[in-house]
Amino acid sequence: MWDWRFLGLLLASSLIDYAAGQLLLRSTNTNRRKLYLFASLFWNLSVLIAFKYFDFFVSGFHDLFSSEISTQYSIWSVIVPIGLSFYTFQTMSYTIDVYQRKVEPTKNLLDFLCFVSFFPQLVAGPIERAKFLLPQFQKNRKFNLQQSKEGLRQILWGLFKKVLVADKLGIAVTMAFENPDQYGSFTLAFAAALFSFQVYCDFSGYTDMAVGTAKLFGFKLHNNFNIPYLAKSITEFWQRWHITLTKWFTDYVYIPFLKQFNRITVRVRVLGLLLTMLLVGLWHGANWTFIVFGLFNGLLLAVERVPIFGRRKTLAKWLSKRPRMFSLIYFFTLTSISSVFFRAEDISQAWDILLRIFTFQDIGHISSLIGFQLLYLVFLILAEILTRTKAYPLETFENTWPRAARWIFYYVLIILIVRYAEPKEAFIYFQF
Repeated sequence: MWDWRFLGLLLASSLIDYAAGQLLLRSTNTNRRKLYLFASLFWNLSVLIAFKYFDFFVSGFHDLFSSEISTQYSIWSVIVPIGLSFYTFQTMSYTIDVYQRKVEPTKNLLDFLCFVSFFPQLVAGPIERAKFLLPQFQKNRKFNLQQSKEGLRQILWGLFKKVLVADKLGIAVTMAFENPDQYGSFTLAFAAALFSFQVYCDFSGYTDMAVGTAKLFGFKLHNNFNIPYLAKSITEFWQRWHITLTKWFTDYVYIPFLKQFNRITVRVRVLGLLLTMLLVGLWHGANWTFIVFGLFNGLLLAVERVPIFGRRKTLAKWLSKRPRMFSLIYFFTLTSISSVFFRAEDISQAWDILLRIFTFQDIGHISSLIGFQLLYLVFLILAEILTRTKAYPLETFENTWPRAARWIFYYVLIILIVRYAEPKEAFIYFQF
């Protein structure tokens, strides 16, 4: 509905990687197999570079080497197709796994097309592997009433997180980030913390809806989040946040990088972490803010995972044994700084906001823009903490609440969602 022409990219990526899988299956020649893998990776990475990074790098090159006198030039600039980063990574992982003989390539083209274009998780993940999702298209499925009810409850919870928490927090966050000169230290720090919750509720809310929708059709998807803001360190955070993306970069970038060295030293691990997180930042978009975001997190991971307290003990292990309040202060301070780069339009805006935060002078307040709606966030936090062993808070709702109370709760949530929905608020991760 947005622009049907971009479906050509989706179809081309699907056909090329399907063909690569078939060729890899039939070939036993090592050089030919490498050629087929290279062709697949070349296509997928070329599409990503052309649509996401070409304008960024050429503009940067021009700004760096052009004379002071402005020259007229034009660069091919297009809108990034929705879901591009997600489905290209999904098809690339298929070809790599087939090449490494970790998965058997499918001969059924329809099954493969469905695997790539499965609509619940197509535009914003989770990024599924062929070994997990593809077999689900290859077996018969029957309607399961209980699974469908669980799916509907998870969709409802995801809508609550997106509409009543993320979008309402977004109003205040936007006011602060677009007019930082009107606010002081505490207010901007508060806005940065609110954005951390906004992006979590926005993205994990989408994931809940994707997983819930898949359940309606008899499919299972991975949970992409595990209460990340209860992490005691940045290392633990990245094990709980956008889990499928972190696993993708670990398996296809970080580990292969380490394998290139005969001896894995501390320096090699640090370089691997910095490279991996740089690419994670770039994955989010062609902007210096995302590059700094990635390198900042890579540096934090390196500091936490380098042995400092004795021969084997690391800062991450030390933090895991500290009191929860101490670790949360440490973690939230760093993740709020990180979120400033993630949210800012450019480096100068991010730097301006951070400078104003550390002046420790406060003017203006944004709490009045949120008001009672902060109660939604408080309710969300309490619900997820109390049910942290569950996939989502409403998972065991049917077994713990009477039917009348359940349906009253459902309809109250539905009415609030319909009443307070912001029609122009898209999902943050749709841009990636």
